[in-house]
Amino acid sequence: MPHIFLLVWLVQLLSVGVLGGGIYILYEWYEGELVGTSYLVAGLVMVLWTFGGRFISLPLLRRPGKEEPKFMRSKTVQRLPRPDGSVLQVEFFGPEDGQPIILSHGWGPNSTIWYYAKRQLSDRFRVIVWDLPGLGKSSKPKNNDHSIEKYARDLEAVIAIAGDKPVILVGHSMGGMINLTFCRLFPEQLRSRVAGLILVDTTYTNPVKTCIFSNLARKLQKPLLEPVLYLTIVLWPVFWLMTWLSYFNGSLYITVELSGFTGTETRGQLNFAGLLSALGSPGVLARGTLGMLKFDETDTLATINVPVLVMCGASDIATKPVASDRMKAELPYSERVTLKPGGHMALMEQNQQFAKAVSTFCDSCS
Repeated sequence: MPHIFLLVWLVQLLSVGVLGGGIYILYEWYEGELVGTSYLVAGLVMVLWTFGGRFISLPLLRRPGKEEPKFMRSKTVQRLPRPDGSVLQVEFFGPEDGQPIILSHGWGPNSTIWYYAKRQLSDRFRVIVWDLPGLGKSSKPKNNDHSIEKYARDLEAVIAIAGDKPVILVGHSMGGMINLTFCRLFPEQLRSRVAGLILVDTTYTNPVKTCIFSNLARKLQKPLLEPVLYLTIVLWPVFWLMTWLSYFNGSLYITVELSGFTGTETRGQLNFAGLLSALGSPGVLARGTLGMLKFDETDTLATINVPVLVMCGASDIATKPVASDRMKAELPYSERVTLKPGGHMALMEQNQQFAKAVSTFCDSCS
């Protein structure tokens, strides 16, 4: 979500500062300007922490789990070229004659974030996942169009290869925003090609307006957030290096924990979410985030004439539950499920609750 960019940026600056400080102390000790073994130890600790701090912080933060997420890809793949030069990676799991479910991930990770959903739903359903353009194995558009409307048109192309049965659209975070925009652009496909929607930890408007400290976030959008995003587009290699430094030293876990989890996640889930955050190109992420700042489908809600499940982590701060309450109130045919305890990444943290709710809703639609 857009406001998380500022927190990530601050953590990245801290990582660079620690590395630079450690190198400076070691240099000054070598030159004899700083005398004493304590300076040598301090400099070495700062440099070593920069490249290996995660191996200490991660075991201290969380316990290991029984089934930790992995980069699970399918052997059934279709590469889908788009008019703007991007190529979408679409993967299929489960029986070909099963009810098709299309999972659209949020902004930052890629489709491997659906590890648990693919494992728990593909025994009965035809689970279809895709990488958003510029993330995972999908190439970015040549015209640098990372608008929500572009992604909604890409989703329409994915639906076209999903088979003859009407699909269920599942969208997490930005993926839910894409689903809502799809409903506005392709209303004729509701009921005929789309049997229902599942909106997970998402919003109906500019996400800056529905995050924690939204009043402050809105005041910072123009003077601070947007300039940082444009700077990231220009200096993306520098920001990518800073991101990987924060991953290796473990400080990236702080932003992932605060923005996504509630403390009940496993060690592997925290590390997996952090690694996925580091893999995304900062330039691509910045362009997509700027696109989110223009998003508003408030008026679309009342026009959606298919069943909708609105799902949200009880303690989500990236998209506060009040956004889900608003959508539930304005969608004509909707129901609400709260994942407890859960934050923005409740689909991982409470993956069994999530899969059960999705399965129950899909059965009711079919």
